[in-house]
Amino acid sequence: MSSHDPWSSGCTPFEEELINAMNDFAHSTDSPAFDTAGMVHRTRRRRATLIAGVATALIVAGGGTALASMTGGTSPTTAEKPMTTATTKGSDYKKAILLLSYGKGGPVAIDFTGTDLRTTKGQFLKAGLKLGTVSNVNSPGCKPGSVVEVTPHAPTIVETGDTVNVKLCAG
Repeated sequence: MSSHDPWSSGCTPFEEELINAMNDFAHSTDSPAFDTAGMVHRTRRRRATLIAGVATALIVAGGGTALASMTGGTSPTTAEKPMTTATTKGSDYKKAILLLSYGKGGPVAIDFTGTDLRTTKGQFLKAGLKLGTVSNVNSPGCKPGSVVEVTPHAPTIVETGDTVNVKLCAG
């Protein structure tokens, strides 16, 4: 056989050895085994743990609100609401909304519009705020003695220990 004659298989000896080596390698490795039952079990366990954690957080947050309302500290007009974009845009906010910083949870908006001074003092005490000056202003269409403005008001965020001034409706 000369170097120009074709091989019987149509490949050179190097090509045949390479093909045999690749076939040996492909047939010698084990196919991957997946523990699908274990994967599904872990996924379900993680999902259940996450749902339980979220439910616990909601129960704790809801329980604190329920306790506050049972003690008479919160009236429907001063309910704490999460801060929305409407409370921080230019003139869209009311002047009796106070943004109280709650650490990692972000600020919470408390609306004092229409509440009396006693309720407002109680809310300040619970939030750890100091009551500053209380003044009366003439404001049409409000109930005398009700809160019409707190200073500082939204969008300024108030921290625990800060002093807040209150303006009441004179009639």
